[in-house]
Parts: sequence; C-alpha cells; structure tokens
Amino acid sequence: QVQLVESGGGLVQPGESLRLSCAASGFTFRRYAIGWFRQAPGKEREGVSCITSVGGTIYTNAVKGRFTISRDNTKNTVYLQMNSLKPEDTAVYYCATDLQPACPMNNPYWGQGTQVTVSS
Repeated sequence: QVQLVESGGGLVQPGESLRLSCAASGFTFRRYAIGWFRQAPGKEREGVSCITSVGGTIYTNAVKGRFTISRDNTKNTVYLQMNSLKPEDTAVYYCATDLQPACPMNNPYWGQGTQVTVSS
C-alpha cells in the first residue's frame, strides 16, 4: 500500500533553514508526482509545492524563491529545502501523492506530517 513518511521538521529561528524529506513506498515512485502541503493552526491545509514525474515544479507564491522541491528516484524520496524561514511558515507539513504524473493533485494519499515551527 502507499506509504509516505515525512521527516526533518523542527524548531528554528526566523531566517534559518530546514530540509524536509518524504520517503515513499508501496508504488512505482518515479512514475508519479509528489506534493508538499501544510496546515497552520486554525487554517485550512494548503498546497506548498509539487514535483512531477519528470521533474517539473510548482510553488505557491508565498514560498517562491525560498523553498526548493527535488526528488531522488534512486532513494524514492522527495525533499523540500526551506530557506529564509518566516514565522508564517509555521505549520504541519505533509507530503502527498494521487498516483498521477502531473501536478496539482486531487484526493491524494497523505503522510502523517512533520511539525515545522519558526520562532525567535
């Protein structure tokens, strides 16, 4: 079955960096797009970034120029490099896939999430 396991979250100060990882299993990883979403307290879950099966990427405007998504098909892993973090980036971050090659995605499978807290 589809499994997605996020890691790499933590508590950082504004301006610092984190790299999130999403380890996937249970499907042919290289064929499908993977997305990162986040949910802040009291807010709806929102899309952050997505990478297609062939490496095309999209980002929400709030993170453009600061976040970079990448994938390593040899490790079945997608990464989200987050630089210049801001307090408003504080959220639980989830990776997801709907087993389609393109972005965006609908009704995806979800990981369990990893907490990112940006605070001084």
